[in-house]
Amino acid sequence: MKSSTSLNLRQIFIGFLIVGAMGTAYAEELAPLPDYTLLDAIKAGKNLTSFRLRYEPVDQDAFQPAPNASKKLEQGNALTLRSLVGWQTAPFHNFSFTAQAINVGKFQDDYNDRSDNVPQPGKTQYPAIVDPDNTDINQLFVDWTGIKNTRVRLGRQQLNLDNVRFVGDIGFRQVMQVFNGISVLNKSIPDTEIFVSHFDRVKQITTLLRSGNFDLINAKYRISPSESLVGYGYFVDADNLGQNGGDPTKAGNIPQAGNGLGASSDTPATSNADTNASSRTLGLRLDGVHKLDDHWKALYTAEYAKQDNYKGGSNLIDAHYHKFGGGAMYNLWSLRIDQEVLSSNHGKYAFQTPLGTNHLFQGWADLFLITPRQGIKDTCVTFGTGIEKAKILAEYHVFYSDENFTTIGGKSADKYGTEFDVSVAYPFTDKFNAKLEYAKFSEDDVYGTTLKAAFRKPDTEKIWVTAMYTF
Repeated sequence: MKSSTSLNLRQIFIGFLIVGAMGTAYAEELAPLPDYTLLDAIKAGKNLTSFRLRYEPVDQDAFQPAPNASKKLEQGNALTLRSLVGWQTAPFHNFSFTAQAINVGKFQDDYNDRSDNVPQPGKTQYPAIVDPDNTDINQLFVDWTGIKNTRVRLGRQQLNLDNVRFVGDIGFRQVMQVFNGISVLNKSIPDTEIFVSHFDRVKQITTLLRSGNFDLINAKYRISPSESLVGYGYFVDADNLGQNGGDPTKAGNIPQAGNGLGASSDTPATSNADTNASSRTLGLRLDGVHKLDDHWKALYTAEYAKQDNYKGGSNLIDAHYHKFGGGAMYNLWSLRIDQEVLSSNHGKYAFQTPLGTNHLFQGWADLFLITPRQGIKDTCVTFGTGIEKAKILAEYHVFYSDENFTTIGGKSADKYGTEFDVSVAYPFTDKFNAKLEYAKFSEDDVYGTTLKAAFRKPDTEKIWVTAMYTF
């Protein structure tokens, strides 16, 4: 799956390293480095240690898989602890080192953890809560800053671009998504950040390690400190992602709750859009908070992206994305309305975001982590405020499909349902904070030809109680 894009990016990285090494050697000839030891760099580093305890109950009006398909799922209950232990050194001769380990342990595991992206044996009577046991290296990378205004990072790393719609670490889940490879961030042009990367592996929240070529380009121009114009290109060259979730018209293709790359069906879909899902996404984003006076601010977003097949991907991959919206903010109070559309290619393929932090979009209940083949139109009203130290956020979503789907009795329908989400976050200290979140999705038209179909978007209610201590 070698691509010309991958080769060009590697050539850019090599050029950066050669030029930087020459510049560093020349600088050392002109002036000796200060008497600063590696031990000093370690001591002056940054602690990357935190502990996050979470309780997550899920009540989902869906049915168990065969042979118990006549029984509804039992209520899921997950009590898990995520431990991150790590350290990032200060720069030493233009190099800094980062190492971070992760451990996720279960105290209550009445849920289907989807480890390795398959149903958990003995737990299929429960809904999916994608927080599997895991002990691993979360991050391990070296940074080199030998070129002015440039950072080269090599190794396993977290990554969040823009609003994490297309590329993110899915930090909401206990096992986060991390990327193996090399990235370059350059800030040489005033008010401009250029990010280029090549990754050959992605560790997902299911702990599954996916291989391929993942080439990302993101260029951001800051109009003001709170307003920006971004152009991006994301090239995903990987086989069998299952990112379109299986075809519900074919037996056995049952999409499951998950997130990010390869959140696939239990049985591989027969459509080439699933098995050959390499894609190219090109887009432009304008987003900002514009100050009007000392109290009022205007909020706005306008974004468009086009997704096509890439490096052997199915020719069914042909869809677009757009998001338009805005609102106003008065001191700590804000209100906005947005519409986000992930289009469908005549019901055969829908726009996907396989590397994104999808939990934050189209409802926290995670019914649309994978876009249904008929696409989705999400109209969302968002309200936010702060009371004392507490931060309150609420969302209300109305979900329609881009193309009509078939429901019970062979009827044509287009409304998936509605969802209400609300959260309260409170920092008790600068190191300890807690958060309470609630999501309720209400089904409208049944997505499928039977009430017991596993690919429905069923009535779902979720709660998250989270406590986190950061060192």
